[in-house]
Amino acid sequence: MSSKQAVAAAAIASTILGNPLQLGSSSSSLSVIAFSPPSHHYRNYASTFLKSSAVSESPSVSTDNSDDGDDTDKTNNSNNKSWWKDFQLKDSTLAPSVINDFPILATSFDADGKIISPTPSTDADADGKQNKRLVYLDSAATSQKPNAVTSALTAYYEHANSNVHRGAHALSREATEQYESARDKVASFINANSRNEIVFTSGATEAINLVATALSHTCGQPPKNARDLYLTKGDEIIITESEHHSNIVPWQMVAERTGAVLKYVPACAATGGFDLDAFTELITPNTKFVSVQHVSNVLGSINPVDEIVEIVRSKAAPGAKIMLDACQSVPHMGVDVQKLNVDFIAASGHKMCGPTGIGFLWGKESVLNSLPPYKGGGEMIDEVYMDHSTYAPAPARFEAGTPAIAQAIGLGAAIDYLNKIGIERIHDYEVELADYLRRRLEEVKGVTVLGPPVGTERAALCAFVTEAVHPSDLGTFLDVEGVAIRAGHHCCQPLHRALGYSHSARASLYFYNTKEDVDDFITVLEDTLKFFGSLGSDAIEEADSDDNFVPLF
Repeated sequence: MSSKQAVAAAAIASTILGNPLQLGSSSSSLSVIAFSPPSHHYRNYASTFLKSSAVSESPSVSTDNSDDGDDTDKTNNSNNKSWWKDFQLKDSTLAPSVINDFPILATSFDADGKIISPTPSTDADADGKQNKRLVYLDSAATSQKPNAVTSALTAYYEHANSNVHRGAHALSREATEQYESARDKVASFINANSRNEIVFTSGATEAINLVATALSHTCGQPPKNARDLYLTKGDEIIITESEHHSNIVPWQMVAERTGAVLKYVPACAATGGFDLDAFTELITPNTKFVSVQHVSNVLGSINPVDEIVEIVRSKAAPGAKIMLDACQSVPHMGVDVQKLNVDFIAASGHKMCGPTGIGFLWGKESVLNSLPPYKGGGEMIDEVYMDHSTYAPAPARFEAGTPAIAQAIGLGAAIDYLNKIGIERIHDYEVELADYLRRRLEEVKGVTVLGPPVGTERAALCAFVTEAVHPSDLGTFLDVEGVAIRAGHHCCQPLHRALGYSHSARASLYFYNTKEDVDDFITVLEDTLKFFGSLGSDAIEEADSDDNFVPLF
């Protein structure tokens, strides 16, 4: 038995031992994540799994619903329960036309779940066992990178590697030109008024922290420069319960430092969606800052930005600022910051085909120049004296030190690549594929999909829970079959608590995914759930109650 299969079989333990999915009155179960090696009991379950036909080397969707019980209506909620076999995407040529640009998507796995490199010329190994192809459904965590991006990184290091801005030689001038060209590309991509409104950061997390730290640098006291924006005691910050931790924790820190009041919009119990009525009630003349997601990384819901902006501009304090966490929107849909009429957006490059370690903050130029520096050092200064310093205007004042030059150039290449395809085409394709994924999941027995119902436009991701298996265990089993999803709380613990779950599984798509990716995912998901459902009371009694296994993630 391979180590990967043993781990997969061991994952059954967290379900067999009663590892709860539903949250009770206490959230203490979230405080510890531990890893223990598989016991002999779990190895026995691995043998059972390997002999079972539930997850076969060539899985197929079962049409036997004789034992479906109360789920019969769900399974047969379409006049033709095999409707999906004849379904075709309107733009079915998009993914096939780009798939060769992403070499990693050709990855294969042997029967033991190990990566085969290089990609084999046959679909089976030497023993005749079927190889498995990679089905990558984790683009909401990070997208894959096309050749155009990796080639741009290599070309920079091989032909233009130098520090930027102050060098007097040709290499430095070339590096500076490529780096600043990337800024222009970002500005154009989101329709910024000026290139000076684009601040390169290590990612969206740093972009949000940059604004939060700048607003709280005086710890609530009036700044020496009366033009600097700041927060003080009694000012109100509004977020939502659905936010990613990177848009919660920084504002908690700001409230602690300044005495500002942090308020949040509760998640809708039914869908987790944005509650405009509750939001309206929270906004007062003391509201100075609002920071919300554009698109939920768990629910896939698209927040009503136009209405949010209108409410803030009419009810909040004069000059109140609005920030959007746009990590899940900028890669997938047209984002026009001038039309949005917010003050800041934060986005990450690695979710839009760019390298890791790069993202950007967009802010209105006048607003950026009203913020004090985030970090001190080279690049961000105007003049330095021994008793004080003056600072450069944006964006330089927020880019202290040597920047992520190669990563920024790679992000520029990613934007070129997305523009070549067309962001509208990407969006339209993903809307249809996301709806297809949602409909397929809706028909899987025992699965509850979080977020908007079928028929409501959503981002190209679906988080879900099942009664039969913990999301972490499910992710482990799917991984053995070559299907890559994400399992956990997705950096949204408050949202999961509000919905009554500790964790969820999430499948997320990008324009390089196909209908066949979704179909293969559903096949393996259904077979895995049937396997867990086949575990009877004898197997439960055989488990060693002293052994605890919680997959590390």
